[in-house]
Amino acid sequence: MSEVLGLVVLLPLTGALLCGLVPSRHGVRIALPTAVVTAGLVGALVVRVFETGAVRTASAGYAPPLGIGLVVDGLSAAFLAMTAVVGVALTVYASGSAAARGGGMYWALWLGLWSALNAVYVSGDLFNTYVALELMGLAAVGLVALAGRGALAAALRYLLVAVLGSLVYLLGVALLYGEVGTLDFAQVGASVERSATTTAALALMLVGMALKSALFPLHGWLPAAHGGAPAAVSPALSALVVKASVYLAVRLWTTVLPDVGTAAAAQLLGVLGAAAVLWGTVAALRQDRLKLVVAYSTVAQVGYLFLVFPLALADGTPVDAARDGWAGALGLGLTHGLAKAAMFMAAGTLTLSHGSDRLAGMAGAATRRPVACATFAVAGVSLAGLPPSGGFVAKWLLLQSSLATGQWWWAAVVLVGGLLTAAYVGRVLRVVFLDVPKDEQQALAPVPARMEAAALVLALLAVAVGLRAVEAVRLLTLGSPFGVAS
Repeated sequence: MSEVLGLVVLLPLTGALLCGLVPSRHGVRIALPTAVVTAGLVGALVVRVFETGAVRTASAGYAPPLGIGLVVDGLSAAFLAMTAVVGVALTVYASGSAAARGGGMYWALWLGLWSALNAVYVSGDLFNTYVALELMGLAAVGLVALAGRGALAAALRYLLVAVLGSLVYLLGVALLYGEVGTLDFAQVGASVERSATTTAALALMLVGMALKSALFPLHGWLPAAHGGAPAAVSPALSALVVKASVYLAVRLWTTVLPDVGTAAAAQLLGVLGAAAVLWGTVAALRQDRLKLVVAYSTVAQVGYLFLVFPLALADGTPVDAARDGWAGALGLGLTHGLAKAAMFMAAGTLTLSHGSDRLAGMAGAATRRPVACATFAVAGVSLAGLPPSGGFVAKWLLLQSSLATGQWWWAAVVLVGGLLTAAYVGRVLRVVFLDVPKDEQQALAPVPARMEAAALVLALLAVAVGLRAVEAVRLLTLGSPFGVAS
């Protein structure tokens, strides 16, 4: 099973190289089987982690620090699984329309992005992670640029942010290497102590990840990049790319530098996350373009994930409360990945059909695109945290953790954020379900049924996660510092 760790990175990378060599019209014939086999390998890894715990190996048989360590525990397995599910659905979605893909290099860039994401999740080495981050950023920027000349400015801004975030992260890595002489996660974590150097290293790396995940107030690049990207690109950026940066921030705090982060730093990250929740939801309410509504929603939803720091990772937090905070925040990341991918796919379908993403032009769209509108509604249920969705379970755990630790203000943020999320989702649903078109309705462009079906499946899965929350929480806590949830 240890060989699978390398294959989940190499298989999509090989597929990306092959797609780059063949004519673009044949790319789907490589991408679809690559996606299915990659997802199957990830599924086998998840089963093994459930049965035996973390899976570890080293490249070429050389143990770290000579070899590059690869490891998958419950936390990384959960994010690998979410990426695989979204990846298969997005590949099916993208196969339905050349306009949704935006350009002939889509398949090579998409599979390259998937490979880089998997590399982030299985890497046990700081420099190897840097390489994966760079590949992820370059692939994501290339995908945004496929939207054409109008997206070049957003793509360039995204490129600058991606490079800057990686550079700041690399400076932190250099400081750590000078301090401990190794880059392996486990070896650094076992030998490092809190000092001015290690504190500076953690701060630099967290700032790099905050940039890449668009944590408020470093979010300015995200709405233009995600909102302006092709229909089959926005779901990957919003559901997957920002999650990898948040995942790595948590991994750095807990595994690489477990005794370096302070309670004050955890509270600061929580405050920034809370500001993101409130600002992002208010901004989403004010947009008149559907894709920008969903893009600003991503700014808000990322904020919830950073509540893991004050609720689960601050010194002195009771174990049970910390476990709830961990499972709630990171579980919300998983359900957000499913729901936000579905929501962006639905928005993309409506945009392709109407020729524009202006909400005013989508009045009464539910009568002609009922599946896409229903998908948006079901995904919105999870984002707003309504039962029985996975978003509800995750937010319930966050509320429990907030009250158990005496930090009621985080509970207020979760509740207010949920109400504001329901408000902007409801605003869109009112337009597409209840508003009457003012002018004679134009003919809609055709959209293949598989595009709508792929989005609907993801939305339903975001709700279904809430019905199987016990398994999801157990998997997440297999990678936590506090033990496995009972």
